[in-house]
Amino acid sequence: MTIRKFDRLGYIYKLMIIIALAITAVVLCRDIVVPLAFAAFLSVVMLPVVKRIEKKTGLTLAVTITLVGTIVVLGLLGWVLVHQIVELANDLPNLESRFNSFVIQISATVSEQFNIDKTEQNKMIQDFAKSVSVYVGAFLLSTTNTLSTLIQIPIYLFLLLIYREKFKQFFLALLPNNDDEMVWKKDIENVIQGYISGLLLVTLIIAALNTIGLLALGIDHAIFFGVLSGVLTIIPYVGIFIGALFPTLMALITKDSYWYAIGVVIVFTVVQFLEGNFITPRITGSKVSINALAAIIALLIGGKILGIAGMILAVPAIGVVKILLSYSSHLKPFVILLGDDDAALKKQDPTEHTPPVENLKEEVKEKEVKEKVMDEIKKPPVD
Repeated sequence: MTIRKFDRLGYIYKLMIIIALAITAVVLCRDIVVPLAFAAFLSVVMLPVVKRIEKKTGLTLAVTITLVGTIVVLGLLGWVLVHQIVELANDLPNLESRFNSFVIQISATVSEQFNIDKTEQNKMIQDFAKSVSVYVGAFLLSTTNTLSTLIQIPIYLFLLLIYREKFKQFFLALLPNNDDEMVWKKDIENVIQGYISGLLLVTLIIAALNTIGLLALGIDHAIFFGVLSGVLTIIPYVGIFIGALFPTLMALITKDSYWYAIGVVIVFTVVQFLEGNFITPRITGSKVSINALAAIIALLIGGKILGIAGMILAVPAIGVVKILLSYSSHLKPFVILLGDDDAALKKQDPTEHTPPVENLKEEVKEKEVKEKVMDEIKKPPVD
């Protein structure tokens, strides 16, 4: 009986077809997939709290208490944010007159420095306004979808927590017996819990630091812009720049000196430096390391498929994918492709130490040694 050799390329080709079909299904059913995905991630984060309360009250009551408590806390934070938005809305007439003065001043500067007359400037502004209107329309549509999503998430969250044992039994029945009862399950829980709980804490710290900096500079509506910038950090790489744009514009409109706008940029740059080098590494601790290229591609793909929600879900999702790949004997090479080169991050990364990946590293080392030997053999003899 002949043993068939495993065809890795054929396996990957079939997998790509399945992924393409899955992405098509996600795009067509995005209104269902987005709230379900958020609920799935949040259910993993809330699971330890539910388990602790469940020991004293029972499953249904534990889930209800946890869910109601979370909604109350988020409602209080939402009330504070709405109060700040109302104050900003009341100040809009004053800001509009200042903005018009700012535009006139900029127009005069552009005419003087670049010799662009007001007719050309008006045309450029009109073209820009048309482009912005498209994005505003898309934003308003996404806001409507967001309200629908926010209603669905608690419902899915409640049901996922109530029926979590059914999902566990399903996966145990689905997997072969040699998988040791889903050894990767705990890693996925740790990654999601660490990422989301750490992200919430980082968001609060960044919001506080930015608010303090803006208050020190005397920027109008500093609390609103500080909180907004903290919330926008949920979107990796892009959120911090969007969050800095609005207070910088406010400083340019309301202050007599450009130094205030420069001060805003400095505040956000310092906070971003602290976040990247001190705050996030110490809060998140052990986590799945993803290199910058893989993270950016994941963000772009997530944004293309599911918009802002896709960008938020992209990083934890690719972390979960890397865990699953690290336990796959056929797809483990992708762990090398997704991983970071930083030795400290690799040491904390559970996906770098699974048995399949450890075996893969040994195989790669052997191949590298063989390649060096072959290179030495192929070298021409020295006369």
